[in-house]
Amino acid sequence: MLIDSHCHLNYPGLAERQTEVLGNARAAGIGAFLNISTRQSEWADVIATAEREADVFASVGIHPHEADAHAEMGKGALLEAAQHPRVIAIGESGLDYYYDKSDRNVQQALFRMHIAVARETGLPLIIHTRDADDDTADILADEMVKGTFPALIHCFTASPDFGRRVLELGLTISISGIVTFKNARQLQEFAKEIPADRLLVETDSPFLAPVPHRGKTGEPAFVADTARFVADLRGESAEELATATTANFKRLFSKAAL
Repeated sequence: MLIDSHCHLNYPGLAERQTEVLGNARAAGIGAFLNISTRQSEWADVIATAEREADVFASVGIHPHEADAHAEMGKGALLEAAQHPRVIAIGESGLDYYYDKSDRNVQQALFRMHIAVARETGLPLIIHTRDADDDTADILADEMVKGTFPALIHCFTASPDFGRRVLELGLTISISGIVTFKNARQLQEFAKEIPADRLLVETDSPFLAPVPHRGKTGEPAFVADTARFVADLRGESAEELATATTANFKRLFSKAAL
């Protein structure tokens, strides 16, 4: 069994054909899905999908692009939403200095608030980081001193040095279809380094469809293609990688009780 540890089933491209998309993925051997939210207005729909589909779970959080629009949102809203039995993660949250769609100070404050909620609830924090390696790593290190919390870097595309630093902090790293792209040599090399017990795979669908599906709308079924590619990079069988990543998901997202 494989698990798509990060998808957006309620985004356009997937939402209007959710039943078909999930059917395609199940037929491809995908046994569970973590449906990610990026703004508060999405939480109800993301949770409703998880209530309706036994193998779909939900996260609640605010993407850094949406930080300005949620600058006044208190920790209580996240804590309350996190109590839902189908919510197994906090996020995605983090820092994005590539697009800079929200003030960097607001992004950082909201990121720290999400960390506090992950620490308080024990739910893993799903981290988005782009062109913000130093600040992301510094905030994580600073917050770990205050008290540990479970977390992962989703859709890892950062430098190997950043990857090694977050691994030292105890985080997990999730690899998306980007690893299959021809220009992703650095990521391909780093994927070989990630310890077997700290690795996840994801689609981030409807984005980032892997080879051989580039140019198409991403679907959770395509995580099988990414997993095969990563397994080959690491000199492992597809079955070995599926077993390891599924065990890692179950351990990290223990509330899912798979």
